[in-house]
Amino acid sequence: QGQLVESGGGLVQAGGSLRLSCAASGSIFSINVMGWYRQAPGKQRELVATITRGGVITYGGSVKGRFTVSRDNAKNTVYLQMNSLKPEDTAVYYCRSVTFSGDGSWGQGTQVTVSS
Repeated sequence: QGQLVESGGGLVQAGGSLRLSCAASGSIFSINVMGWYRQAPGKQRELVATITRGGVITYGGSVKGRFTVSRDNAKNTVYLQMNSLKPEDTAVYYCRSVTFSGDGSWGQGTQVTVSS
């Protein structure tokens, strides 16, 4: 399995925007799905958004209409544009990749904090 390196987290006021990036290395051509999950303190990790190599996108219910996932296959990078951020979006955001054979990898996580 390759490595996933996230960047772009930070502190933002409610209503603001952030953009997360996640670059994959290693056996990149075996990667089908890339995306984002998040985990807030005391809560389970939940789906934010995923995108397949072919461009099929899935969003978690709480972020639809505010977040946009995209992917640059040439750069082996997935992005998450987060707009209209809310305090409840505060969490550690994890990059995720899944190969065509079903093997998964996680990034180390990046903190997103939204102040009210």
